[in-house]
Amino acid sequence: MDGSGKGDSSSSAQYKMMVEKDVYVTMRDGVRIAVCIFRPDGDGAFPALFAASPYQYEYDDVPAYSIFPWRETGPVEWYVNQGYAYVHMDVRGSGRSEGAFGFMGKTEQEDYCEVIEWIAKQPWCNERIGGIGQSYYAMAQWFMAAMNPPALKCIIPYDGLVDHYRGSVYHGGIFCSYRPGWYIGLLANNQHRPGNEPKRPRMECDLVGDIIGHPTYDDYWKERSAHERLKDIKIPVLSIGHWGKMGLHLRGNVLGYEELEGPRKLLVTGAKNVHDAHHWFDSIDFHEKEMLPFYDYHLKGIDNGVMDEPPVRIFVRGDEEYREEPKWPLDRAEYKSWYLRKGPSESLTSLNDGGLSTEPPSDGEGATEYNYPDAGWRMGVIGMGPDGRPDPIRRVLTYTSAPLDEDLEVTGSIILQLMASSDQIDTRFIVKLADQDPRTPADAEAGRQPTSVNVSKGWLQASHREKDPERSTDLRPYYKHDMPEPIEPGKVYQYDIEVLPCSYVFKKDHRIRLEISNGDSGLTDAVFQHPYHPSMVGTDSIWHDAVHASRILLPVIPR
Repeated sequence: MDGSGKGDSSSSAQYKMMVEKDVYVTMRDGVRIAVCIFRPDGDGAFPALFAASPYQYEYDDVPAYSIFPWRETGPVEWYVNQGYAYVHMDVRGSGRSEGAFGFMGKTEQEDYCEVIEWIAKQPWCNERIGGIGQSYYAMAQWFMAAMNPPALKCIIPYDGLVDHYRGSVYHGGIFCSYRPGWYIGLLANNQHRPGNEPKRPRMECDLVGDIIGHPTYDDYWKERSAHERLKDIKIPVLSIGHWGKMGLHLRGNVLGYEELEGPRKLLVTGAKNVHDAHHWFDSIDFHEKEMLPFYDYHLKGIDNGVMDEPPVRIFVRGDEEYREEPKWPLDRAEYKSWYLRKGPSESLTSLNDGGLSTEPPSDGEGATEYNYPDAGWRMGVIGMGPDGRPDPIRRVLTYTSAPLDEDLEVTGSIILQLMASSDQIDTRFIVKLADQDPRTPADAEAGRQPTSVNVSKGWLQASHREKDPERSTDLRPYYKHDMPEPIEPGKVYQYDIEVLPCSYVFKKDHRIRLEISNGDSGLTDAVFQHPYHPSMVGTDSIWHDAVHASRILLPVIPR
């Protein structure tokens, strides 16, 4: 595990675990919600950890391996050993709970609060409850905290977005296929049983239809957006995100922290992908270092100093170490402009091999024009190299810097100000920021591409370019996504594209690379791919001359 934590917990008492399955709590409308209670086998009242999901508590004992991605409870028995009750709720319409599944709608949110207050009244509970869990469990915590049930004293949303529309379903207004696939799996897991075991009633919610039927940020998504209510949260929050979860939760954990007004802490780990993040949440070592002290302080009253430590700790990729900070974003960040240039960089093979420079472009550098779909695309926008292997950058636009003279740290939010035109009434931009390794002469001679690491991503549908002036900042554009407006063919627009925050050190002799396309691939983007729509046939131009200077603004940290 990528160790990170600080501070020891004083919670050393050891208890055996007793389990009460299929306990039913009756809601305000008569629907019975099923919970499973894991609690210490001992006298007295204990603080409780509350987890809510549609993932069926009956399977909480399966191994927390990546093959079971929904097994995101953390080490339940270990917490019970430390003197905590742990209550896992099957949300309405899932598992053994009655009612209709509503995917985090208002009814489900109210259920969270009713179950929390029920827990607080149990003789084995000391009336102090904390939220726990990863992903769906984490998203649920934002909602329960926004409703401020009296017994809820703290939450730790580990890997949890705050806005389904922007963070998962429509990145930059572009439909992402992840959530429909997730729901199909959820339906099957809830209904299918081995052999002749009784099946539970089918989940009737047409979530896929709802996603397709709500392509803009309307009331459906606002009801399911904790971001709309972050300022209502009064209790302490430890928000834990991961740099490697760019397609799903990262934005929510960082944005959630930024907009909270109550006691708060932020940890962003060095997890490289969904598998790292999933594995660490099952690690007792991670919980003992990072989460237990927070729970002990707020739920047991143990004065362990956890709230006296710096509020922010981030993993700095490249340096490969954690660093404490007094706040986020960092005050000492100096935004530097890196301009897209005509090139060539002579460091790789792509559609254009453009350049990236701190010097603005000259009058004669014009625009880079590209036609799509590209005849060389084979898997999404990925082409094939001379050796017959997939080559992610060969058939996309790239803008690459000269080798760096010294290490360059980029920490914070990023904005790409892209000057572009199209011969269509709509287009889209999928951008990636990458760290490109030096290429050896032998690799160059053989036509092999330099190795690289993706650092961050951004997305924007051109017709969704309108920003909300009240929510946009100098560091992060916030798009309305409520009324798409076609673009005028041939007209040059400035698109301010949100590129997700990062903390990364580009090493000396490495190059900074920006990739631009209107599509992606399951090979590079896994389940967070954006399907290519059949209307997407046309020609776009990326401008980079003195009048239309495209640039990416990077938050540089003095070394």
